[in-house]
Amino acid sequence: MSTATHPVDELLPAPKLFTLGLQHVLVMYAGAIAVPLIIGRALKLDPADVAFLISADLFTCGIVTLIQSLGATQWFGVRLPVMMGVTFAAVQPMQVMASANGGPEGARAIFGAIIAAGVIAMLLAPLMSKLLRFFPPVVTGSIILVIGVSLMRIGINWVFGNPVGPTAPQLVDPAHADWLKAVTEGVAAGTMTGVPDAPAGLALAPKMANPAYAPLGNILVSAVVLAAILLIARYGRGFVANIAVLLGIVIGAVIAIALGHMSFAKAADAAWFGMITPFHFGMPTFQLVPIITMTLVMIVVMIESTGMFLALGEMTGRKVTPPMLAAGLRTDGLGTVIGGIFNTFPYTSFSQNVGLVGVTGIRSRFVCVAGGLILIVLGLIPKMGALVESIPTMVLGGAGLVMFGMVAATGIRILSAVDFTTSRNNLFIVAVSIGMGMIPLVAPNFKQWIWHELHPLIESGILLASIAAVVLNAFFNGARGTAAELQRAAAVADH
Repeated sequence: MSTATHPVDELLPAPKLFTLGLQHVLVMYAGAIAVPLIIGRALKLDPADVAFLISADLFTCGIVTLIQSLGATQWFGVRLPVMMGVTFAAVQPMQVMASANGGPEGARAIFGAIIAAGVIAMLLAPLMSKLLRFFPPVVTGSIILVIGVSLMRIGINWVFGNPVGPTAPQLVDPAHADWLKAVTEGVAAGTMTGVPDAPAGLALAPKMANPAYAPLGNILVSAVVLAAILLIARYGRGFVANIAVLLGIVIGAVIAIALGHMSFAKAADAAWFGMITPFHFGMPTFQLVPIITMTLVMIVVMIESTGMFLALGEMTGRKVTPPMLAAGLRTDGLGTVIGGIFNTFPYTSFSQNVGLVGVTGIRSRFVCVAGGLILIVLGLIPKMGALVESIPTMVLGGAGLVMFGMVAATGIRILSAVDFTTSRNNLFIVAVSIGMGMIPLVAPNFKQWIWHELHPLIESGILLASIAAVVLNAFFNGARGTAAELQRAAAVADH
């Protein structure tokens, strides 16, 4: 009778565990910090609060990674080498919620929707095997492609500036504003007569070019970051190539420091240790439509995680059983609940780390346990969050084009395995799904006459694309997706 330890359960020496765990952390780091940066700035939070979100995210990434890889009772944890991070699929819906309500109030609404969706996801986890047939590669590929294209807007705005606010492309000419102010005050004082009352809501149109939008210096820095990432990816080998995005950000930050656009002042002022407190922005609020929106996101996340777990089972030689799969998906939900409590976002397995398992050949889940512990420590060091928050958006822009573009490229790779020759109806599924996903990007005011309570739901192109893809696939093909197809799709994922 053999008592040999399976490679997945092999406990490596501590120095090797630390080194390999740190490798996993560095591979996922750029993706892990992107979402709190995006949502924190969308909520218009103070820099200190954005830095707190980053620390909270790293801390919670570590907690959920421990639960997923180490396991917690028979109900939680797939017990495979899995690193957990915030999913990009939730970014656009959360941005919509942030635009409706900014500041701490908006944060409370987002976290309330996340907590509720996480609870629902835990309840749905055992049923997900029955939903797989609704998500063949033509559906998942279309959804992931729309996620990537939707996120590209964020990376582009990081390069040039947001189209509204201080970096808007055009501003109101001060001379025009002064003229209108003089006329208004003159009428009010009675020194000007014969001028009709100004219509309610009268405002000047911005027509003067804003020097803060798309300055050539910012574009050049973003271009250097992008070029550095591409050169490292092309000529780097092994681990160096895997952290090309992170290295590109570091190079961009060094340039920004040299140009005087970044300083260490905020990091210097931040403490060396700080606890991550639950409900930092107050008790969450629960609203029906945001909860429905985030629940739909979680269904997509769990379908994607299913493919990841099955692919990882093949890589490691450990068959993923239905109870293991349910425990892994239940942890997606639990991690999302924990995320909402600790002021962060929905969680899923990071596919780039799944790919790293295949690259290194190290199958021990304790490597990811070590990575989770490292993330917890990083989350408890406020200086790390403050340092990341200090990185200028022009640096992040070059990296964002790669990170978010890779998500779109992953969707294309999944769709490349779809049969479009003998099943021409798949073309309609992809075409219409992408078109639906583009509506909020191209025509953001399309919903102005639609019931206002539905706006948080229909403002998300990702959700519109998801609904269209599932419905059209069921209409044209029936519900015929298989776990094997989902596993093959996950094998090519890299986002």
